[in-house]
Amino acid sequence: MEKKRSPFGWLTALGLSGLLVALALIQGTGFPLGLGLALTTLAGWLALPLLRELKIQQVIRVEGPTSHRIKSGTPTMGGAFWIPVAVVLGFIWNANPSAQAVCVLTLSYGLVGFWDDWLVITSQPGGKRGMSARLKLLLLSAAGILFCFYLAFVLWSGILDQHTMVLDWQAQPWIPLGLLFWPLALFVLVGTSNAVNLTDGLDGLASGTAAIAAACLGLLVGPDLAPLCWIMTGCCLGFLVFNHNPAKVFMGDTGSLALGGFLGSVALLSGELLAMLLAGGVFVIEACSVMAQISYYKATKGPDGKGKRLLRMAPLHHHFELSGWNEVHIVTFFYSLALALAVGAVLLRG
Repeated sequence: MEKKRSPFGWLTALGLSGLLVALALIQGTGFPLGLGLALTTLAGWLALPLLRELKIQQVIRVEGPTSHRIKSGTPTMGGAFWIPVAVVLGFIWNANPSAQAVCVLTLSYGLVGFWDDWLVITSQPGGKRGMSARLKLLLLSAAGILFCFYLAFVLWSGILDQHTMVLDWQAQPWIPLGLLFWPLALFVLVGTSNAVNLTDGLDGLASGTAAIAAACLGLLVGPDLAPLCWIMTGCCLGFLVFNHNPAKVFMGDTGSLALGGFLGSVALLSGELLAMLLAGGVFVIEACSVMAQISYYKATKGPDGKGKRLLRMAPLHHHFELSGWNEVHIVTFFYSLALALAVGAVLLRG
């Protein structure tokens, strides 16, 4: 059964891309965005035939929506061809240690995702799929702790001492955390990566919303990190060329974990955690929908060991699917929500 090709997936992706490119041109940051977009598109054209030849294909979960079975066999691990583009461009563009620390963290999370994707693809039918959740959490936490050590050095050297406050809004810290900042920092890195991973369930959803979040941070952070944000925005849009509905390739954990690590690390180094909370609001909503579903199921579990479901299926985008929404309409709705939240973050940040 072949995928139905619809112009609306293209139109949604094209509209978002045009909006962000126009914003970058107005801000004078069109070159890093355009470079990321062009190189990612080129890398995709070269990598897609290789992914097909190697049969690196998406394995559709049996418990997922039945409408997704048509996507079985679609190439995956797309993050393997565009995350390196973003990292290499970031290294070349800016020799600043903070910018390079973000690149290292992004690459580290991408490698964890790559290993997980590879284990899924090479798993035997009916066997264990991917690495265990505990091992994945351990690896993400280990890389996050190393990043926190660098962050501690930066903070204790006096370069970013104002960012020991989690809510540093218009240079007025709301909540001084002291040592509690460090577990929060690790939670931001691991939590954001997993939230983006959960969001990556529909064609173009994670790549488009991440492009919006990265562009929002690009407007707010300092000159050391802003080019990285626009490069990542361009790379997300370049991947969206192949990932819009109907997707020719999925990013896999390779891309989603790296994306989350990138956004979290930039927010920490720039002190823009509130802005990231708003601009990445779609990721927060998706993650919270999963936690709410699990909590409600456990709370309503009866003698038979079965509980009730708060949503038809979690994350939230699957609930909308099973409620009869068209996939492209769901993605367009989340794009609109992400754009509204990003505008709100910029306006509140002043």
